[in-house]
Amino acid sequence: MFRTKPGSREARPRAAGAARHARHHPLTSLAPALLWGAAVLGYKYACPFAQRDDLPSRIATSAVLFVVGAVLIIRIHRSLLRDLRRIDEVAGAAQGVLLRPLPARLDGLTLAARRFSAHPAATVGGDLYEAVASDHGVRVVIGDVRGSGLTAIGTVATVLGSFREAAHDEPALGGVLRRLDRALDRELRRRARLEHPSGGPAEAGHPLAEEFVTLLLLEIRPDGTLLTVNCGHPWPHLLSAGAEPLSHADPLPPLGPFPLPTDLPVRHCGRLLPGQALVLHTDGVEDARDPSGRFFPLVDTLCSIANGPFTARTAASDLQAALLAHSQGPPTDDAAVLVLCSEPSRTVPPQSTGHEPCSAAEPSVQ
Repeated sequence: MFRTKPGSREARPRAAGAARHARHHPLTSLAPALLWGAAVLGYKYACPFAQRDDLPSRIATSAVLFVVGAVLIIRIHRSLLRDLRRIDEVAGAAQGVLLRPLPARLDGLTLAARRFSAHPAATVGGDLYEAVASDHGVRVVIGDVRGSGLTAIGTVATVLGSFREAAHDEPALGGVLRRLDRALDRELRRRARLEHPSGGPAEAGHPLAEEFVTLLLLEIRPDGTLLTVNCGHPWPHLLSAGAEPLSHADPLPPLGPFPLPTDLPVRHCGRLLPGQALVLHTDGVEDARDPSGRFFPLVDTLCSIANGPFTARTAASDLQAALLAHSQGPPTDDAAVLVLCSEPSRTVPPQSTGHEPCSAAEPSVQ
């Protein structure tokens, strides 16, 4: 075990952290009340004018106390706003590290993503997405963690971190899913041990016992072949002459509550040809409602986008604008959209074997 000298560079951040904790000692929260009390007592007993009992003196005393109280309230309000801004900056930095900006182009595909927050000031949510170019093709994940805010950020970090490694290491898409499932299981067990030091499992109804992640894995091979495995997530839509769901098959249950089956139904979903696009989204998009309670017309909106010239960026922006116009403000749930367009100039080699659209591939047992 390595030890750090008290005066070393490594020790300075710890000292700085200790100083910050000292500045935020619980007693400091009593400072405004103590200052208010000291001002009242000092004015009452040290000022001869305050000891007079006539009406003008009472009015003057009330005015002085009001001004002092207003100044304290303003100072407290400004201090809280500064703290909130710091928290928001830290949360935004953490979200930026987790949801790294997607590359504009990836192996003949153009990409664009948009996130919608249910709260205008929120920067951390439970929606996740990532796309990586691997030796097996472009692999994509999009998911939705139950909950939002700081309680979801650990799960998002676990899933994305595992995917970024497994997408390169695992030869089959089913192997990627099993890696994500094991990583999520370890994360939930770790959190359960922290909340239940005695070693007992999380009780039924406990938030950890109900934690789950819906996600969809997608693989786009060099010849445009699409492979998918879906765990409780909305199916993507293929934009071509119109907009059609990539599949109508029942997905697997979300990750977390149930074990994965021995044979994973990885599905062949046709090919992504030059000029076509895939729109992946979380359920916050299709569940968005307007003030009268009507759901967002996702398919109609995508058909309208597909009927005109579009790029990944314009499709994502048009979908975002339509969603915000429909909900007339921030949606009631966090949402994310990821658009992948096959460039018209992309050369797609002939497909070696033919598959019916979204037919079941050979079960993966990895």
